[in-house]
Formats: sequence, C-alpha cells, structure tokens
Amino acid sequence: MNSQNTPVHIKLWHREFWQLAVANLLLSMSVYMLIPVLPLWLIQTENFTMSEVGWSMGVFAVGLYMTGPFVSYLVQHYRRNKVCLWAIFGVIMTLALLRYIETLKGEFVDLFLILLQRYVMGIFFGLAQMVLASTLVIDTCESYQRTEANHSASWFGRFALSLGPLMGLVVIQMWGFEMVVLVAMVLALLSLVLIEMVDFPFRAPEEHVHMFSCDRFLLNQGGLLFANLLMISLALGIIIGQMTTLPQFGMMMVGFLFALLAQRFVFRDAELKSEVVTGLILMLAAQLLMITKQTQPSAEYISSTFIGMATGIIGSRFLLFFIKLSRHCQRGTSQSSFMLAWETGIAVGVAMTYGLSQILPFSMTLLAIILTVMALMLYHGVTHTWFMNHKNR
Repeated sequence: MNSQNTPVHIKLWHREFWQLAVANLLLSMSVYMLIPVLPLWLIQTENFTMSEVGWSMGVFAVGLYMTGPFVSYLVQHYRRNKVCLWAIFGVIMTLALLRYIETLKGEFVDLFLILLQRYVMGIFFGLAQMVLASTLVIDTCESYQRTEANHSASWFGRFALSLGPLMGLVVIQMWGFEMVVLVAMVLALLSLVLIEMVDFPFRAPEEHVHMFSCDRFLLNQGGLLFANLLMISLALGIIIGQMTTLPQFGMMMVGFLFALLAQRFVFRDAELKSEVVTGLILMLAAQLLMITKQTQPSAEYISSTFIGMATGIIGSRFLLFFIKLSRHCQRGTSQSSFMLAWETGIAVGVAMTYGLSQILPFSMTLLAIILTVMALMLYHGVTHTWFMNHKNR
C-alpha cells in the first residue's frame, strides 16, 4: 500500500513521555524566543548592521554539528539523561551570558562576543536535541510505540516554532529584552527539571565504541532526503525571518492545528506523495500571498496559516521518511539527521533574511519561492521515487 499512517497508542501517553515531550517544547521555545527579538535588539540597541545580524543568527547552525561525532560515545560512556541535562544547563549558561551582555548599558557589545554566544548555544542545543530525540524519548516506550513516540514528540518541538516567537514578542513589548532572556532561561530550566524527574534505567556501556562516529549523528544513506528537507527549511527560515508580529505567529499556530487535523482525516488513506506535494503547494501559496499583502492586509493572516499547515505536514512526513529509511538500530541517527536539516535550514534562512536583504536586487520572499519550487521539483521528480526504492521499514 502506497500510503502510511502513524497509529495512536493510548498507553504511550504516560507521565514520563508527557514530561519529555513538554521538556522538548520548553527547551525549543527558549531558543526560538530569540528569533524575532534578538535581531531587533542587536539593531536598535547595539547598532549592529544587517550583515552582522545575519552572521549572528547563522553561526548558531554551525554549532549544531560540533558535538555530533561524539554523541554516540557520550551516551555510551555516561548516563544519557545526564548528558542531556548538562547540555540544557549549557543552553541556560549561554542565555545567562546574553543576559550579562544586556546589562552592559551604554557599552556597545563586540560582534565576536555575540558570535561566540550564538555558536556555543548552537553546540549545547544540538547536543540536547540529539540525545533527547534520538535516545531519551524512545527509552520511555515499548518498541512498537517508538515511531509514534518520535512523531508525537517532534510535534511538541514544532509547536515551539510559533509559541516561542509569540512569547518572545509579547514579553519584549511588555517588559523589554532583558525579561525575554530571563523567561527563556526559566523555560530551559523547567525543561531540565522535567527530564531530571524521569527515571531512566541504567544501561551498561557498550565496549569498543569509537570516539568519533556517525552513529546518532548523520544517516549516511539519507543524503538526498537531507538535501531536499534543507532546501525546504531554508525557504521556511527566510519566511520566519520576515515574521515580526503577534498575529503572524498566532495564525501560524492555527495552521499547525489544521495540519494535525489534515493528517488524521484528509491524508489518512491518501497516496504517500500527496502530503509533501500539498505542503509545498501551500507554502508557495503563502509566499505569493506575502508578496501581495501590501494591498490585501488579510493576506498576512492567511499566509501565516498556510505556512503553519505546510510546516506541520512537511515536517512530520519527512521525519517519518528518515525513520523508514534507517536500518536496524539507526532510529536515533535518523532523528538527529532530521533535526540537523530542519534546524540548519531555519537558522540559515533567518540569517539570509538579514544578511542578504540589502544585497539582492529582489525580495527575500522571491528567493524563498525559488527555493520552494526547486524543492518541489526535486521531491516530485527524484526524492520520492528514490525513497520508495530504498526505504527499509
């Protein structure tokens, strides 16, 4: 059958799974809160140029990869939940550094310090996400529930893409940037507490584990999926980088809810290719509406809803593609590969919005349209057929 669904097991939603899912939501929110407000603070308060803001937002993506080759070694030689907790603590410390920088009133911060803060935050956030998504979530459920567990937990992180910026904009409008950083620290701390409360069974470390490995890092056979998803998430990052109002992120959340309903009822028995193709068409429609929003104000709300629907449909389906492509004992690796393609595209896309906006002779939305069309052509013409011929589950 050329369609597939993720079954729902009520027994999956026990206390430990809820704690890890909510921890994923809170941790992601603490990082995503900065997407709309950090560039605003850097430009208005610290006198950064658009190019400097672009570098500051983009270097986060570089940090995501730094601990990847060591993840397998770390979770085999140390308690895996402790590795995640220390990584989240690192995120909190980088936020504390940003809080310290903010207190230096009257002193313009050096670009290098912001680049360092964003780079190190990317390192710790990437490590926390790799361990949380690829190891801890599936440790709390039975083997037959693991695909559903990955699928469901990833939705909590996806919700953060709208809830985080939404909270950041509300807080900065009411109390300023200082409070944004403090709230982000509290969210990350709550995430740490929730994970600490989960009881993980002790597992004896495996012998002869290499310090450097692609295990739990990059799926070797998933290069085409990675490239296609990266292209989509780049376009998404460019669009999110241009979203600066509460209604936009609020309607994006509405789109996420529509995407959940669509997956359950519209695409339940649909042909497998239809989800990604529909999501990309929705993304294209949203981008075209964004170009015309100056003459039609309502288009802003419709386009944000379409972006939410597209993000939810495409993100959840590509995650399942990575899982289905992986071989035995590569589930964690597939999770990390998906996360890296997703987070890299969003971070670099946001960076491009600021760094290239004054260089390119056309709008950033047009660049997002070009990337989306290329992603649609690649998926329809190559990726889907390749996946069907190479999937292992």
